[in-house]
Amino acid sequence: MDSSTVPSGTPEAGQQPAPSYPEPGFEGVIGPDFRESVPWWPPMAADARGKPDVVLVVLDDVGFAGLGSYGAEVDTPVMDALAERGLRFNDFNVTPLCSPTRACVLTGRNHHSVGMAYLSNVDSGFPGHRGRVTRSAGTIAEVLQEAGYATMAIGKWHLAPLEETTAAGPYDEWPLGRGFGRYYGFLDALTDHFYPDVVEDNHRVEPPGTPEDGYHLTEDLVDHAISYVRDQVSVKPEQPLFLYVAFGTAHCPHQAPQGYLDKYRGRYDEGWDVIRRRRFARQKELGIIPEDAVLAPLNPGVEEWDNLSPDQQKLFARFQEAYAAMLDHTDAQMGRLFDFLDSIGRLDNTIVVVLSDNGASQEGGPDGGADIVTYEEDRFCTVEFNLERYDTIGGPHSQTNIPWGWAQAANTPLRWYKQNTYAGGVRTPLIVSWPEGVSGTGEVRTQFVHAIDIAPTLIDLVGVEPRPSYRGVDQMPYHGATIRGVLDNPGAPPARSRQYFEMIGHRAMWDDGWKALTRHRRNEPFEDDPWELYHIDSDFSECNDVAAEHADKLADLIRQWSEEAVRYSVFPLDDRYLAVRASTFTTPGSPRARDSFSYLGGSVRVPGAATPLVFNRDFSIKARVAPLGENDEGVLVAVGDVSGGYVLYVMDGRLVFEYSYLGRGQTLLAESRLVPGATELSVRFEKTGDYRGVGRLAADGTVLCEVGMSGMARGMLSWGSLSVGADTLSPVSSSYEGEFPYTGDLERVDFQLG
Repeated sequence: MDSSTVPSGTPEAGQQPAPSYPEPGFEGVIGPDFRESVPWWPPMAADARGKPDVVLVVLDDVGFAGLGSYGAEVDTPVMDALAERGLRFNDFNVTPLCSPTRACVLTGRNHHSVGMAYLSNVDSGFPGHRGRVTRSAGTIAEVLQEAGYATMAIGKWHLAPLEETTAAGPYDEWPLGRGFGRYYGFLDALTDHFYPDVVEDNHRVEPPGTPEDGYHLTEDLVDHAISYVRDQVSVKPEQPLFLYVAFGTAHCPHQAPQGYLDKYRGRYDEGWDVIRRRRFARQKELGIIPEDAVLAPLNPGVEEWDNLSPDQQKLFARFQEAYAAMLDHTDAQMGRLFDFLDSIGRLDNTIVVVLSDNGASQEGGPDGGADIVTYEEDRFCTVEFNLERYDTIGGPHSQTNIPWGWAQAANTPLRWYKQNTYAGGVRTPLIVSWPEGVSGTGEVRTQFVHAIDIAPTLIDLVGVEPRPSYRGVDQMPYHGATIRGVLDNPGAPPARSRQYFEMIGHRAMWDDGWKALTRHRRNEPFEDDPWELYHIDSDFSECNDVAAEHADKLADLIRQWSEEAVRYSVFPLDDRYLAVRASTFTTPGSPRARDSFSYLGGSVRVPGAATPLVFNRDFSIKARVAPLGENDEGVLVAVGDVSGGYVLYVMDGRLVFEYSYLGRGQTLLAESRLVPGATELSVRFEKTGDYRGVGRLAADGTVLCEVGMSGMARGMLSWGSLSVGADTLSPVSSSYEGEFPYTGDLERVDFQLG
């Protein structure tokens, strides 16, 4: 064929075709065979050899006075030793809740700006309230992973939309989707530490033990942290690592091994007034608070200890014993991790940061809580209710939280709690230790630092330059700043001069030593909230409101807050309870955004945030089974845990439905034994009024039982999961032992919502 007929791009006769290499930019020589060729390898995309390791530890709900090095009598020798070989901060500030603080710590940006105004449990439909971290705010794990670090996360995540934490994903907001190479922990705000809902990498796994085996989640977390590090340094010891360890301690439920509970028996019989004064004095001895600091008065609703009844004192001391035991136990597990790092020669050149995500919690109410769902339902446990569960507090058959008085003691010498923008909610311990990089040891730094300063500081200390974009997404600037100057020089000025705060309508503005704040009253107009003013540099505990004397200063700070709120996507303000939000919003594509559900038989577990919304409406649950055998029994479906939930099961030939809410159990028990051969076992609830109705059990359409039901949950029964064919975690019912798996052939379980 002549040249005119040669297809475009085809070489002429006698011409060699242009080579097409699978990798552009190849700098070697390719000849006919390897003898005439010169190999070439591209340089490492990221070489982090020689950089320090980083271990970032996040505690949960541990107040300013929670650690021994911050004045507590709780035994925390491991964290105290870190403080002695490093630095402590007495003006470290966070947000008043867990998800938002974690978003700040890991991204270096303000939580509203990255989409985490509140908790990852809900998407309220506004840019700052998405319950996920925007891709334009890369995490420090993403930055360090791109720079050549091995990255590992252990423990609580609570940054993925909870509706997306089922086995169906999507997984892009799970730890492995946000820069971590390995993960072991739990994805929700909390989990039972004896029966945890555990995830490894991108799939759920069964806990490797039971309470009867001596299992406790905190020990399991540290076991996995050590295992991941051992694997890493055995294969690539030259590669530095970033290990993020987020314990569940001391978020409720407060649970610890029995030996630790026994250790604290009787230690808190003196009461919170004595403990607060003792911690306050110790804080001054340690130099962790100024000499002129004052001990804040008791918060409203907190009684003086001597005015409590003997039953109240006995109960409240027991709650605090569980809290202290859990914290002590966690410190000991941290010791195992640091001992391991020391044994392999990695500790001295490791930057260790320990912080708490917010102040101690007010969610236990004035009398403490032996049921951790009550607060989310806008209720509190009574003393009588708690006393009935006194002997179980701290163990595997309870889920508890401390009363207000002990929460304020944990925040000594400060006022208020988690959720509030007072110092009691936002000022927490911060320890930084790096023997080879920080010269000061045992010193206290007094400069203002915020959670958004952590990521920029660590990136600065390890000498990494963040990229302007990750995975094709342009990155927003950091809102925080490095505090390297403060680490090196106790007299250095703060890295930044202003910071806003907002949570559930509570607001505050800090500017160069002054702080304006307001404590919002739920369901009241935001514009009616009274503002207060404190000069933090001379009033450490925020006890002297000088708003009247400095009206112009207060007005200026309120104006600054409004400007920052617009700049960082704070609006709209929202003061609704979690249960209300979680049962109101179902985002497009959510597993909850439908009225019918069908779960196949087998190993199915669905996190609580994705379970059917059965609240204040008709619903039916139908278990489709292969023809029922005469001896078939077990759990067909269970939703919840020891604090509350519902379960449909067969026992002794009878169909049973139990519904447990705020400690009140309602049971539907079939009047007659099931007839072998049945294929559909069901319960139906027909609403007759708000939170009340009639429940009916049936087999193949034949009604077996009809019972009036009342006082049912408004929007939240528990933090537990849904499981099909067995009660796989913390048991919903005490009528059976263990998981009580269904022994027959369970095909599926169908929910239909009215």
